[in-house]
Order: sequence, then structure tokens, then C-alpha cells
Amino acid sequence: MINKTVANVSEALDGVKDNMTFVFGGFGLSGIPENSIAELVKRNIKGLTCISNNAGVDDFGLGLLLQQRQIKKMISSYVGENDEFERQMLSGELEVELIPQGTLAERCRAAQAGIPAFYTPAGYGTEVEEGKETRAFNGKMHVLEHAFDADFGFIKAWKGDVAGNLVFKGTARNFNPNMCGAAKITVVEVEELLPVGELDPNQIHIPGIFVQRIFKGAHFEKRIEQRTVRPRK
Repeated sequence: MINKTVANVSEALDGVKDNMTFVFGGFGLSGIPENSIAELVKRNIKGLTCISNNAGVDDFGLGLLLQQRQIKKMISSYVGENDEFERQMLSGELEVELIPQGTLAERCRAAQAGIPAFYTPAGYGTEVEEGKETRAFNGKMHVLEHAFDADFGFIKAWKGDVAGNLVFKGTARNFNPNMCGAAKITVVEVEELLPVGELDPNQIHIPGIFVQRIFKGAHFEKRIEQRTVRPRK
């Protein structure tokens, strides 16, 4: 029986080193790999290129890596909640590549599927197009985008089994599924780690073929990015 479990986050991150490229699942602070990020902060890995929908907030998520100047380049589609990100970007300390959100998701999915590149109309005629090949299809111009080539992918799932089959919950089912298999090594932290056969096959979102390492997360804070409530009557 295939067993992809590792004992803890330290073992899961075996092989990470300076100047690597990582993909991180999550949307805002929902579904982010909290344990893996904390371990990267602890190890003080430097010169990182991080591919993520966002850069977290100042004191949580990828914002923790930014605080320690561990990130060299961010490839993101939204960066509006992090003051330190803004400061580093405007000062020239941090290299930033902003891309359309759909393109970000598709560049992950293309890597997952083994497709080296694809054409999309998103970004044509804007700064996104600069330096890229363009081509017309059915009278409409498209931009050539390449699949990501990452060293590690860090994923958060709700449930997983020891073979790496995964189930996501709620908004955590955002970039996480597309990022599974979008790197040479996919590391998954889960809230519940189950034996093979415990997950309903019809409910599995990602099969274990896309996962190399899986472990049960020790703690999940699950912080709310923008807490909004209705006033009391």
C-alpha cells in the first residue's frame, strides 16, 4: 500500500533551500499552509520566489516571510492587504510580478497537467503582454503564458488519507487543487489524516498521484482577514 505520510512538518520540508521557487495554496488567509510557512520562517530560507494568490497580511501568512526579508520575488494576482509588501515593492526591495487571477490559476493547472504553455486573451494590450508572444485566434488576440516551474508546492487540505487523496473545504478549495502537482514536490498539510478507504471516493477532489508528502498539521489558527459583522439592532 502506498503511504506518503511524513512524521511532521520538519520532515515534510526536507530538501528546501535558498533561492528556490515555491507555490502556496490559499485565498486571502483561507486555506493557507500555516504549518509549512511557519517552518520556512523558522529555517530562515532566503532568496525565495513565491507564487501565491496573495502575500498574506503583515503578521500572518506569507507576510511572516516578508517580515524577515526571505522573499526575493512575489508572483501574485492580489496584494492589497499587506503594508510591508507595499513598502518593499515601492522601495525596490522586492521584485513583483502581478498577473490576472485566472492566468495564475491556469499556469498552475497547466503545470499540473504537464502542458508547457497556453494562449489566453487576458492581459493583451496591457503591461501583462510586454515581452510575450502574441497570436490571433478567431480574430481575437491572445498572449502566450508559460506553466510554472516550481520546486515545492505547499498545500492545505481539510482531509487526506495516507495515499495523498485530498478533500478541501469551503473557500480552501481555491488555488489549492490546481497547485497540487504544479511543483516537483507537493507537500500537503491536513486537519484530518485518515487510513486509505476512509474517504468517500466520490468526494475526493485531488487524487494522491499529485501528492508526494502529507502530514497532519499541528495547529491551524484560521485567522479571519476582514472580520465584518452586522450592527446589533
